[in-house]
Amino acid sequence: MRIPRADDPREAPVPIAAGDAAMLWDAAGPLLEQGKDVEWYDVPGSDIDRTASVLCRLRRATAGRRGGPQHGDEAVRTVLAAASPEAVVWLASRAISYMDEYGFPEAVAPWIPDEDLLEA
Repeated sequence: MRIPRADDPREAPVPIAAGDAAMLWDAAGPLLEQGKDVEWYDVPGSDIDRTASVLCRLRRATAGRRGGPQHGDEAVRTVLAAASPEAVVWLASRAISYMDEYGFPEAVAPWIPDEDLLEA
């Protein structure tokens, strides 16, 4: 079966991703520190939410620029490694809160039976 436009030339969004990655990289660290101790339940779109969004976008842009999601993950880890431990813990707490509220435990339940959940 022929896929329409499969042979059409396409331009990769590399220049856009590279520019985005640079701007996001510059913003990520300061935002992470600024978001520390900011509650997220009362104020949607708080500094810690902005931080998480910037890190997600940095991940996407770097992955696009360098050709794979592992490169985006590496960029995020680099930002987190340079941050204060308190800011990283705060962001991790926010991420777990979000994952719980959006059903992550149920989403992975088919692959992690209850009897295996607490195994080390």
